[in-house]
Amino acid sequence: MDKVVASAAEAVADVPDGASLAVGGFGLSGVPNVLIQALYERGTGSLSVVSNNCGAMESGLAVLLAAGRIARVTGSYIGANKEFARQYLAGELEVELIPQGTLAERLRAGGAGIPAFYTPAGVGTQVAEGGLPWRYDGSGGVALASPAKEVRDFDGTQYVLERGIRTDYALVRAAKGDRHGNLVFGKSARNFNPLAAMAGRVTVAEVEELVEPGAIDPDAVHLPGVFVRRVVTLTPEQAADKRIERRTVSG
Repeated sequence: MDKVVASAAEAVADVPDGASLAVGGFGLSGVPNVLIQALYERGTGSLSVVSNNCGAMESGLAVLLAAGRIARVTGSYIGANKEFARQYLAGELEVELIPQGTLAERLRAGGAGIPAFYTPAGVGTQVAEGGLPWRYDGSGGVALASPAKEVRDFDGTQYVLERGIRTDYALVRAAKGDRHGNLVFGKSARNFNPLAAMAGRVTVAEVEELVEPGAIDPDAVHLPGVFVRRVVTLTPEQAADKRIERRTVSG
């Protein structure tokens, strides 16, 4: 039951080229930077990533993206990531953009063993009707577009069918974890992390504080250890390394 491994490098040592990854985080909050850096140093490439966004300010998944290690992204937000936008428009990167709430539910559904579900989000748009550019040809044309999805009427309202997401691996970051893999996430870092962890067949968690089993009140557990395969303890320096995307102050 002791799921702690010695290092981040050991925790991701079996992630092969071409693997699919669900990665927690939102902007710079709750991003498993140490595990991502370990993947970068290992040289793993051709990855299919499922995450809300693909890194920001040259950190997080932006490290792998800039190195050309990511082949496909399923996410909700490009934002201010200029390299993400450049690779997408140049035809170097396949991108499936979906509504943020739908992404969250697709991850949760996959982790709960639900193959698909209906949602009103996207009905009447290219999300349901197809035609969203997944890959450009580098000359402004669309090389690959999204297919149409099934739409059904329930009680007079139309809903689109969305598939649950399962990935080979998941990388997440938690504020606290025990040796059994039970995790607690800190404030806004409890964003996509629990959902990504559920979706991964092999989930690796980097934790800022490691405690012994029983030290976390069962009612305080955000994600039970059944979803977690490996735990990596961060150093105090790694745990304290939390960047701020847009610093605001009041006078």
